[in-house]
Amino acid sequence: MRKPDGVVEIFLQPGEWFFGDRHTRIRTVLGSCVSAVFWHAGAQRGGMCHFMLPTRGAPGGQAPDGRYGDEAFGLLLAEIRRARLDVGDFRVRLFGGGDMFPGLTGGASRSVGRQNVEAALRLVERHRLQCNAAHLEGYGHRHLVFDVWSGRVTMRHGALPAPSGTTRRGISPCPPSR
Repeated sequence: MRKPDGVVEIFLQPGEWFFGDRHTRIRTVLGSCVSAVFWHAGAQRGGMCHFMLPTRGAPGGQAPDGRYGDEAFGLLLAEIRRARLDVGDFRVRLFGGGDMFPGLTGGASRSVGRQNVEAALRLVERHRLQCNAAHLEGYGHRHLVFDVWSGRVTMRHGALPAPSGTTRRGISPCPPSR
């Protein structure tokens, strides 16, 4: 699908999220953070979040904060509902959770990246979302570009070599659809 005229390019920093229409391209760079990409083919609407940590616990009356996975998902889901779209009609793809310092962590199973991935998979399941693809964990960073008009996500993975004596973790599958 051809890029429409007047496309707005959005670059997400850690903790940010955005929901837009067919005139939107969203970019981000991930390390241990995770992005969830939501896309509705019929409406040509979609969004992305870039969260840093799984949760902050009880926000204590504070406004939702996109730095935390559970709150970032909540912000995007609220925006989808405000647009009067059915959350169940969205395809969701997950990216990130890389180990950025494999020599220091030794592939620790509870790294921040791993915790973010586990949180994202739980959130997809909890909200009964349709996860279609995931590129998660491993070593290094990812560059994402999401063209909302087509639903296409382009990803470049700047993979780091696995430290000696460790096994490179694989790409996590999406949880089964309900």
